[in-house]
Amino acid sequence: MRNNLFTALWLYCVMIAPFGLLLSCSDSVMPPEPYGAVPTENQLKWQQMEYYMFVHFGPNTFTDMEWGDGKEDPTVFNPSALDCRQWAATAQAAGMKGIIITAKHHDGFCLWPSRYSAHTVRESGWKDGKGDVLKELSDACREYGLAFGVYLSPWDRNHSAYGTPEYNQVFANTLTEVLSNYGTVFEQWFDGANGDAEKGKRQEYDWELFHNTVYTHQPHAVIFSDVGPGCRWIGNERGIAGETNWSRLNIDGFEPGLGAPPVDTLNTGNVYGKAWAPAETDVSIRPGWFYSPQTDDKVKSVSHLVDIYHTSVGRNSNLLLNVPPNREGRIHPNDSTRLMEFKRAMDACFARNLLDKATLRTPDTRGGSRKYAVEHVLNEDYNSYWATNDSAHTARIEITLPQAVAFNCFLVQEYIPLGQRVSHFTLESWDESTDQWNIVAEGSTIGYKRILRFPRVTVQKLRLHILRSLASPVINRIGLYDAPDIR
Repeated sequence: MRNNLFTALWLYCVMIAPFGLLLSCSDSVMPPEPYGAVPTENQLKWQQMEYYMFVHFGPNTFTDMEWGDGKEDPTVFNPSALDCRQWAATAQAAGMKGIIITAKHHDGFCLWPSRYSAHTVRESGWKDGKGDVLKELSDACREYGLAFGVYLSPWDRNHSAYGTPEYNQVFANTLTEVLSNYGTVFEQWFDGANGDAEKGKRQEYDWELFHNTVYTHQPHAVIFSDVGPGCRWIGNERGIAGETNWSRLNIDGFEPGLGAPPVDTLNTGNVYGKAWAPAETDVSIRPGWFYSPQTDDKVKSVSHLVDIYHTSVGRNSNLLLNVPPNREGRIHPNDSTRLMEFKRAMDACFARNLLDKATLRTPDTRGGSRKYAVEHVLNEDYNSYWATNDSAHTARIEITLPQAVAFNCFLVQEYIPLGQRVSHFTLESWDESTDQWNIVAEGSTIGYKRILRFPRVTVQKLRLHILRSLASPVINRIGLYDAPDIR
């Protein structure tokens, strides 16, 4: 009996080998060593969120301003029917994973009753000065299972201490107040806007103090700015990450604002960057960041939002989509309707992975081990992956479908806990009439997620061909889809 079992196990290990390569049933083959900078656990969890909501809300909502001057009468802030649960319900229904709110914009107005400012909801006409937007939103996020994040501008056009050495501690105290009173904060959003230069008011920001304050109170938060350190700006507000997009960046000697790297560097990252600083793409669903009744009929179309998804999430970047509440304090029906239409369109795009019954073959399996077999690229376990031997900087996966199918979209993901590696790849189709491979689409970087779109083709046999990789490729998912045409 024991001999029969041993024989059956031996036959299983031998006969599953593609291209005659024996795949070992042993787990003794060591995994690849990490290559270059790699994400922290918090950065990886952040990247897996992919898509969340930005909320610009404050006095500008009521004044048709984008940048308030800090001189506005705080009583102008008076939403008649503020409903943060409606925001959270909308975000959840739209498939978003969190909400980041402008707790303090450049005008210095605080959406909570700060002890360090006289320009807050306490001085407003809302709820007789007894309201707290951050409490209502953080409570709503917890209720709807969303992550909660905050934007605090270091620029303050209202505070009398701005432009003096004392202001840095004032801002650190403000951060402490927010980060210690509203539960877990998944992302702290900073920009580098700095002072009214024409009035001689510029602040020498103490970024080390600010970052240490964040980590003291929210050690798991990812800090956003032009140069991270948790995640970086993509370099534009149009929703377009670079077709080449490395999650690595050289940040030494740079700082947010005028001291940031050039925008083209922010857009593409640095191939050999020393820091892991993945990209976040921020864009508004309307022409402006704050609500204005003049833009009610200018909400971005579904096709435009789908394009933005593919040029952000589809290019190794998270998508932070701004949806500004109106003067009632609610998301306008035009915006919420468009979000639901966008959600349906994206669900239709990725409704079915056409590779679910495909046969995969590769000559490139690490150590011939089942632990790194190519079939892992079709399962839902993020921590399983296909890997090659260390010496292989090119690789290929041949894909055979049960029959010819039509498709127009290809998805591929690297296992980024081991670093970002691939720098050039193609998707190819087999042409039996010419007995050759033809390029359907190609890309440079992959990273956490890369999606290629192309005119619909119908074939039965495909190949993912990694032409260049900085270290041995490590791929944990591929997908093939036929996305409906959107007009």
